Amino acid sequence: MNKLTILAIILITTTAGCVIVTDREDFEDWDYSSNSWEREQERNREAIADLALGTSVEQVRQTLGDPDFSEAYRNEGHDYLILRYRTHHRHSDGDTTQDETTPLLFEDGVLVAWGETVLAQMVN
Repeated sequence: MNKLTILAIILITTTAGCVIVTDREDFEDWDYSSNSWEREQERNREAIADLALGTSVEQVRQTLGDPDFSEAYRNEGHDYLILRYRTHHRHSDGDTTQDETTPLLFEDGVLVAWGETVLAQMVN
């Protein structure tokens, strides 16, 4: 083997793993900053503040997206759905917990209340 062939083999083997191909569309909306959760909380608080009683669950999901938590139950012939969205920070553990969310209560697919205090009164 001549020196040129050896050099070509070395270059090919050392650079073979350096090429990364991605579809940028998959990452266009991704926020890599460390405080993206703060913006999400602010966006959720603003959207919840603009909600009106009587809004359908579909409209809320279109506005707020998928909830962080959800619960459902049936009582006296009515279907109840609780969607929880992250709205405030309590723990620096990297996880969203229910005490960092605002609950939205739907009765038969319609928003009837939101907030911990109101939820506690209505569910009990």
